[in-house]
Amino acid sequence: DVYKRQVIARAEALSLELGTAITAGFETLVYKASRCIDDKYELNFVCKDGTHFPATVSVSALRDEREAIIGYLLIATNNTALEQAAKIRLQLAASVFTHAAEGIAITDEQGTIIDVNDTFIDITSYAKDECLGQGWSMFSSDKQSAAFYADMWEILQAKGLWIGEAWNRRKNGELYAEMKTISAVRDAHGVTTNYVVLCSDITQMKEHQDQLEHIANFDVLTGLPNRSLLADRLRQAMVQCQRRHESLAVVFLDIDNFKAINDKHGHSVGDELLIIVSQRLKEALRGGDTLARLGGDEFIAVLANLVNAEDCQPVLKRLLLATSELIVVDDIVLNISASIGVTLYPQDGADADQLIRHADQAMYLAKEAGKNCYHLFDTAHDDAIKIQRESIGDIRSGLDRREFVLHYQPKVNMHTGEVIGVEALIRWQHPTRGLIAPIHFLPIIEDHAISLEIGEWIIDEALRQLSEWQNISIILPISVNISAHQLQQSDFVSRLEMLLTAHADVSPHHLELEVLETSSLTDINHVTATMNACCKLGVHFALDDFGTGYSSLTYLRRLPASLIKIDQSFVRDMLDDPEDLAIVEGVISLAKAFHRKVIAEGVETIEHGTTLLQLGCQLAQGYGIARPMPASDIPQWLDNWQPDDAWNV
Repeated sequence: DVYKRQVIARAEALSLELGTAITAGFETLVYKASRCIDDKYELNFVCKDGTHFPATVSVSALRDEREAIIGYLLIATNNTALEQAAKIRLQLAASVFTHAAEGIAITDEQGTIIDVNDTFIDITSYAKDECLGQGWSMFSSDKQSAAFYADMWEILQAKGLWIGEAWNRRKNGELYAEMKTISAVRDAHGVTTNYVVLCSDITQMKEHQDQLEHIANFDVLTGLPNRSLLADRLRQAMVQCQRRHESLAVVFLDIDNFKAINDKHGHSVGDELLIIVSQRLKEALRGGDTLARLGGDEFIAVLANLVNAEDCQPVLKRLLLATSELIVVDDIVLNISASIGVTLYPQDGADADQLIRHADQAMYLAKEAGKNCYHLFDTAHDDAIKIQRESIGDIRSGLDRREFVLHYQPKVNMHTGEVIGVEALIRWQHPTRGLIAPIHFLPIIEDHAISLEIGEWIIDEALRQLSEWQNISIILPISVNISAHQLQQSDFVSRLEMLLTAHADVSPHHLELEVLETSSLTDINHVTATMNACCKLGVHFALDDFGTGYSSLTYLRRLPASLIKIDQSFVRDMLDDPEDLAIVEGVISLAKAFHRKVIAEGVETIEHGTTLLQLGCQLAQGYGIARPMPASDIPQWLDNWQPDDAWNV
């Protein structure tokens, strides 16, 4: 009680000291509480020891059951800790503002600068008093457009935050790049009162980034765009061509004999040569053209805005001239030239990478043509190559899936009626296109590696069929066609011997190899030795399509072939064409003179056979005798075969 009275007395004395400050506050709270209005009031309270502390006071009315006020409840909260925390936060904020590594500027709601920190001063080179009261335009570099700033302020208004890069100007006029963050400060009602700008000088980082980008996109030696940048520019140029309905040329240039210069004079001379050549090439191009170095002595130029193919010819001639002029490096006179390949887009409808490859292919054709010239890529020829490549792929798949079959065309003695053998003719039993004749696929694989596989498969399949017929007492020699390409393989004899060994039950004498047009034989000595080795294995040879090659007589004399075949083109027309008849008669006479048997193919009528018999040729094959047929049909055909009565005369 004593203490309570002391507190009351002290409060009364304090009230007198402070005038109406406390009393008015209390009265206001009591008044509001009596009317059920909750409110708070900030007051200074006095401790027993006389010290003050800040407090938040609220007063609530206490009522009885009749809602009559019977007293008041006062709640006071000591705010000392809160005020101390607030002071610490202010001190911390001030420290951050002063010592931050980033430049900090504070503006009012209009963007007028009201404070900056020391780092901001260091970045901009302006003194603090020069910044205060100024707008942000004082730092403008004119590198950003008005649209850039309009977008920035639009984002600030909508989100209250903008982060990005910008170029500004220091007091001395030097440009610098900065990473900037602008934050809007809003009051309790959401109204922007200030902006806080954080900025970092990233000029060195941007310069380093530019250096890395230059290294990534430009050739170190010549300073020209490299392959990466070229690809990007080429794709952009292709898009523009499509929009403008124009053409562009991709020019692939290779310095002739550059390796020899490097080897003779050293890489330093070679490098200096490349630098000089690159400068000359740039001078030869038009303003909007792109020149790039792929590496080594290879350059690519992209000539855009061409109305037609002829528009690039003056530039190509200048490029050839630029690379044909003498170059002097360290008193060494170098005489060079270049080979150029060109492809046109969109005439060549490939993508960017393929266009470069096509120009490269054309460049090699220019080298083959004698160098120091240019060659235009032939899209039609390339399309044909693509079709051939696809067809070879289909043939490869057909071979793997066992889609190829052999049909057999009987060969007979027209006079006696004897069946002397059959010729194996390949067919392709295609799963969707049906039975395909060899004329539609064999020319595609001529001189290709797969032709050797198919040729070997034919021999193997013919030997297998000989064995199968032999098991049912049909002894019928089979002749198979082999190309000059296959016969001239160095391992032909050993591979043939391997096939014969695999079918040991079959006599090699029942296998005859028909050498297709012998004019393709390049090494007659090697071929003669190969054929002799095969003959020792027991195999026979025939010269197919005899009479169509300029060197047939030479081959007839030297090659160990026991049979020659008169080409069907002569036999078919000999009844109407006296010249063809004379050729047939001449071949028959040659065969007799060289002691060779002779057989005519293309016998389609009785008259053909009769004429051949009159000329002294008894052996024949053709549609007039029998069409090629599956192996399963041969036994029945043998049973039914009878020569025409006119041939028995």
